[in-house]
Amino acid sequence: MSSTGGGGPSGDGGEDPCTQPLPPRPVRFISLAALNLSRVYEQNRQRIQKKDGPKVPDPTTPQMKGKPRLLLMGQRRSGKSSISSVVFHKLPASETLFLESTARIQKDSLNSFMEFQVWDFPGQIDIFENPAYSFDMDAIFGEIGALIWVIDAQDDYLEAVARLNITILHVQRSYPHINIEVFIHKVDGLSDDYKLDIQRDVTIRIQDELSDQGIENAPVNFHLTSIYNHSIFEAFSKVIQKLIPRLGQLEAMLTNLCRTCRFEKAYLFDVNTKIYIATDSTPEDMASYEICSDYVDVIIDFSEVYGSWPRTQQWRDRLEGEPWAQPLEDQVACEWAESGMVLADAQRPIMLREVDRFLALVAIMKEGSYEKMPQINMNVDVVVKGLTEFFEITKPRGGGMGITGQGGQEVVSPGVPPAL
Repeated sequence: MSSTGGGGPSGDGGEDPCTQPLPPRPVRFISLAALNLSRVYEQNRQRIQKKDGPKVPDPTTPQMKGKPRLLLMGQRRSGKSSISSVVFHKLPASETLFLESTARIQKDSLNSFMEFQVWDFPGQIDIFENPAYSFDMDAIFGEIGALIWVIDAQDDYLEAVARLNITILHVQRSYPHINIEVFIHKVDGLSDDYKLDIQRDVTIRIQDELSDQGIENAPVNFHLTSIYNHSIFEAFSKVIQKLIPRLGQLEAMLTNLCRTCRFEKAYLFDVNTKIYIATDSTPEDMASYEICSDYVDVIIDFSEVYGSWPRTQQWRDRLEGEPWAQPLEDQVACEWAESGMVLADAQRPIMLREVDRFLALVAIMKEGSYEKMPQINMNVDVVVKGLTEFFEITKPRGGGMGITGQGGQEVVSPGVPPAL
């Protein structure tokens, strides 16, 4: 018996719609860098959680609505302004002697691989025990990523430790997610044994006071610092790394690169501040960091002398006209910058590869690595592309993580799994 209904979907065409071929699904392109990023993340996720490696960010930590903030606090003349000027404004350490004491809160907004603020708080004001001042605590501590307390190791630090304990107690009650970093500063003129004695004494005094108040396992970390060597940059590197979401994935990529290319050490540098935001999982080596940091300094100095300069629109029109007839960006033969040198002491090459205008990948290679440069360049290309996509999908957008498309709609970078 045949159906004669003409109004149904199968009456005219004679075909059952269930037997018609489905339209093809859109093909999703996954780049090689994204595949490597996903694979390395899965391989290292369990290892990172089990071993003494980078801490996985706590998902319960509240997301910041604005820019992450670093708050510098401490006694007068402890070195807060000198630290900020040397690290974030490239002031030579020898010129910090002429800096005046901070009389009011100094706020600096820094645009780097991530946008954040640095607040230099005057040391003569105690915001918790001074009735002459009234402060909006939420405005000060609400958006803080880290509170950095600076202690002058060459001065009597008992009062500074007492004020720090009071600050920690107030912060832990209302803002327990804030990382507290203690910089035991001005240790360049002290012996190694005396440095460790001071650090041990400060640590015990703070931990005992917190324990007496019933606070255990407070997020307090201690660093020995000086503006006259690389220790201050090393300490800030540790501070900034805790503000980076999914830091373990960055370290996993660098670890995989070192293992594949047989690098001794690899760093991901913020070229403006010489802070390294990630490194591989091999034991930290201060000498390697100093070499790579000085190398970044040399490259920056060269780029300021021989690099690009602002051109007028008339000059750009001339360069983009005949016979080239294309934008300047399309006339560049290579989209990334690369540099290399060889250390004379051990014949170890150093490679620097630009990631973007803020970041650079610096790696110390082993002797004889030049023979494998084609393979090394290919692997570095993959990692650099993965790093670029990583920072694209972790850009802050109104308190979350990701990127924002036209019209404010959330989009996902092509080829990058959104679950990363």
